[in-house]
Amino acid sequence: MNGNKIDQDGAGTGGSGVGGDGVGGVGVGVTFGLLAAWAVHDAEEVVTVPRWTRTRVGELRERFPQAPEAIWRRLESIDGREFSTAVAAMAVIVAAAAADGHRTGGRSSFYQGALNGFGLHGLVHLAQAAAVRGYTPGSATSPLVVVPFTLWARGRLRRAGVLRPARPRDIAQGLGLAAAATVGSHMVARRLLRRSRTTSTT
Repeated sequence: MNGNKIDQDGAGTGGSGVGGDGVGGVGVGVTFGLLAAWAVHDAEEVVTVPRWTRTRVGELRERFPQAPEAIWRRLESIDGREFSTAVAAMAVIVAAAAADGHRTGGRSSFYQGALNGFGLHGLVHLAQAAAVRGYTPGSATSPLVVVPFTLWARGRLRRAGVLRPARPRDIAQGLGLAAAATVGSHMVARRLLRRSRTTSTT
């Protein structure tokens, strides 16, 4: 017995035990839980995005004529194959963030930035659903999985004494990270699919 307080996840608030809790800090549910929560959320999007874009973009274009036409064209151009490939690319990023969080006991700025970005991404989905006054892909799991998990994980990080302060700059960085990762994953998907089509025609 070393007198360190052990929380319900088995993570010590002192010492440097490794085990299932990374290097001290928080447990696997907090770190790799990010990957699990993300997978549930993106499974919803993979299932719903292709049909939603086919059936709703025309209606939304008429309801929001002030929105740039490029947005609607981009939405209409996304097919199921590209979206699934982009999700696979994003999975690599989220898995890397979760692994870094586990390795550092939740202290990793990469992990915490990804966690914040995930939660803010869920809020964006809710805002989109409110704006269109109806369902948008991702808006079902956002209040059920994304936001609750983010709040819970941040609470566990706070209890472990490793949560970084959430300043306005950090919020902006979280949104920026989520947006950059999304754009980057779609760029990778388009490039891979373009290369695949080129190879299949030669």
